This record gives sequence, structure tokens and C-alpha cells, in this order.
Amino acid sequence: MRFILLILIFFIIGGLFIISNNNLFMYQQGNVVNFVDMYLTWLNQLSSNLNILTGNVIKLDWIPSNQ
Repeated sequence: MRFILLILIFFIIGGLFIISNNNLFMYQQGNVVNFVDMYLTWLNQLSSNLNILTGNVIKLDWIPSNQ
């Protein structure tokens, strides 16, 4: 339950960063559309980065070698 709560807080804080960094006023219709576009782009980039990170971790040699 705590893990799900932490993930939810992470996504909310990410959305707040997008709003504050781009000076979006959410009461304007055009800004809501821009926010959704930026948020989905951020989620897509996050997913892509996690896939790259996971792929690089899998490629590492985790078994110790005898010297």
C-alpha cells in the first residue's frame, strides 16, 4: 500500500513541476490541453528511460569472477 502511495505522490509532484515550470494556469482551456500533452510526453519519456535502464542492468555481469 505504501509503495502505491509513493508512486501516486511521484506522479502528482511530476504534474505540479510541469505546471510550475511552464507557468500554466489550469483555469484556461488551452493550458489544460497543453498540460495533458506535456504530462503524457513526460510519462512516455519516463517509460523509455526505465526501459533503457532495465536493459543496461540486465546486460551487466553480476557473477563474480575468480582471479
